Amino acid sequence: MHILVLGATGRVGSHIVKYALQDGHQVTALVRTPDKINTKHDRLTIVQGNVLESHDLLRAIEGTNAVISALNTDGTTTLSQSMPLLINAMEQEDIQRIITVGTAGILQSRTEPGKLRYQSSDSRRKSSRAAEEHEQVYTLLKESTLEWTIVCPTYLPDGEVRGNYRIERDVLPEGGTEITVGDTAEFTYRQLGDRQFINARVGICY
Repeated sequence: MHILVLGATGRVGSHIVKYALQDGHQVTALVRTPDKINTKHDRLTIVQGNVLESHDLLRAIEGTNAVISALNTDGTTTLSQSMPLLINAMEQEDIQRIITVGTAGILQSRTEPGKLRYQSSDSRRKSSRAAEEHEQVYTLLKESTLEWTIVCPTYLPDGEVRGNYRIERDVLPEGGTEITVGDTAEFTYRQLGDRQFINARVGICY
């Protein structure tokens, strides 16, 4: 399979690139700063560009079969601005499958089912800016014709794969407080071959 990875220089994205290459896939990474990618591999193509530029996305997505986006918010509106461009690029290239990394804030609240977690007493975060960005992405994907999955980790410390995590569709497993970067990346990557969570959010935690 040929996979486009967005956010490939980030904590989660860099792990996803590693897992995909280990499994024999072809990987294209669209990055602003190619020097930030330390991995060298004959199946890794690095495209310098910006996810906010349609022509860069089209250049990177050509010939791929699926997209994994591990873009984060970084206090900007890059997520919400880039997603319509990405959806358009995927539709132009007739690519259906997209897996993104979101946040537990956009899962359904357990205490107030009519609300998302970040809108309810479930959330302890003082700022809702990042969750609002991820909610816009969720809304855009829901309105698209794509086969999407949004992996929604809670607190995300650095750490390798432990494998003892819990997952649940559309809500965070009860009592979950954290999940490592390694496990989040591994689960996100595995969704390429798993159709259990098509058009769904997935809460993940220990």
